[in-house]
Amino acid sequence: MQDLALAPQNSPLDFLGFESNQKVHYNLSEAELIELSLGRKEALLTSTGALMADTGKFTGRSPKDRFIVKDEKTEESVWWGDINIPFEEEKFDRLLEKMKAFLADKELFVRDAFAGADSEYRLNIRVINTLAWHNLFCHNMFLRPTAEELSHFKHDFTIICAPEFEADPETDGTKNPNFAIINLSKRMILIGGTGYAGEMKKGIFSVLNYILPYEKNTLSMHCSANVGKNGDTAVFFGLSGTGKTTLSADPNRALIGDDEHGWTQKGVFNFEGGCYAKVIDLSREKEPEIWDAIKFGAIVENTRFKPHSREVDYGNKSVTENTRTAYPIHFIPNALVPSMAGIPKNIFFLTADAFGVIPPISRLNKSQAMYHFISGYTAKVAGTEMGITEPKLTFSACFGAAFLPLHPTYYATLFGDAMEKNDTKVWLVNTGWTGGPYGVGSRMKLAYTRAMIAAALEGKLDQVDYKTHRFFGFQVPQTCPNIPDEVLNPRNTWQNPEDYDNQASSLAKAFIQNFSQFENFANPTLRSGAPRP
Repeated sequence: MQDLALAPQNSPLDFLGFESNQKVHYNLSEAELIELSLGRKEALLTSTGALMADTGKFTGRSPKDRFIVKDEKTEESVWWGDINIPFEEEKFDRLLEKMKAFLADKELFVRDAFAGADSEYRLNIRVINTLAWHNLFCHNMFLRPTAEELSHFKHDFTIICAPEFEADPETDGTKNPNFAIINLSKRMILIGGTGYAGEMKKGIFSVLNYILPYEKNTLSMHCSANVGKNGDTAVFFGLSGTGKTTLSADPNRALIGDDEHGWTQKGVFNFEGGCYAKVIDLSREKEPEIWDAIKFGAIVENTRFKPHSREVDYGNKSVTENTRTAYPIHFIPNALVPSMAGIPKNIFFLTADAFGVIPPISRLNKSQAMYHFISGYTAKVAGTEMGITEPKLTFSACFGAAFLPLHPTYYATLFGDAMEKNDTKVWLVNTGWTGGPYGVGSRMKLAYTRAMIAAALEGKLDQVDYKTHRFFGFQVPQTCPNIPDEVLNPRNTWQNPEDYDNQASSLAKAFIQNFSQFENFANPTLRSGAPRP
């Protein structure tokens, strides 16, 4: 039987042709899902009341096993290649029928939810899970409808997630037994063979990265965002290790969201209803808000206990370094609910430049902003990933290449137009190295970075003198409150300025080489933002 307390008038699985007498749990509460997760031995309870679950073989997304159905709708619009791998319509239909047959006698957890705090751009989602803790993950990460909204809810996108179901690559057309397949025409996502819950969240993000820009001319963004007491919105882009979460978590500003947003003519809105944060080496001293959010209702993934206790050992990397927590956004005290604010006044591109070239803060014009947006640059250093022993260049288009169904120039053009129309300032901030490259120089002080961002937010950099960077062309402020002047010009921090010039020229050439893949699709404005090595 299905739980009827909040169930729709008909069975939530009628549209798939499932039997009405199947055991279906519909929109259960946190407590009910936790109780069932424990009873079904899917998870354990930690000392703070959070649920600890393992994701199995896959402790992260599997990008090479993520497909988009290629059909009349998507054939000409999707950016096909290594990121968006095509999947045949007929094979999708057959795989769906196999999954339905597999689920026909299973106990299922169904949840109706929203993606998008702005109702004008919202996606109504129905999620079907075989695991109770996966359904709790969706409760935490997506927006939660009220009882009134559920009473007339009509879903327009479906996720079916069954980790126990594996495909047969020979007959089903997948590469491996695990898969995540997006069908934009049938408005469905099929996920099987993997217990990594983030596949559901990022699947919907990919869908919104298609629908909003392509169908609604609205920019979707992989970023965090906050808003000041005077209503000034700030957006932070940055790849892993650049400080995006740390710098956007400001006790003096309300958090709009930490990962996925849209930029409309009215302002910025969060796609999600929760946060999915890394917890490796987490401590209350470093991240007090995240630490305190890991309580009853939250989930921690792939973590382990300290000996003879139920206390989580956040330093334990025995399962993976990608340990995470998922919790509703209102678990953060200064979270903005609903998660919407006005037009961004300032946007920050964060990079951890391990080569010591990029200034600690620079102001970009429209062309440069578009260029650096599509470049999505940072550098990984030893210790961040296995096998990395020296700084490694990393470029990810629009700071989220893995989730872009459209060509990156599509998003870059929307970004540049929105920036110009709204007179939004864009800043490039280096949280990486100064005084030389990694191994020679030192990491930029967090206090300095915070002070520079505060100065930009408060308008204190509007009246200072600027110099044009010789190689990249952006504007470098020559003074900033609470920052030594010499810090602002990285060339002055190197022992041998000529060594800096050589390194800067080399980095500029790497940008140009990376951009060559977009050259034929880029407009003149975007191309003119390139550095001059």
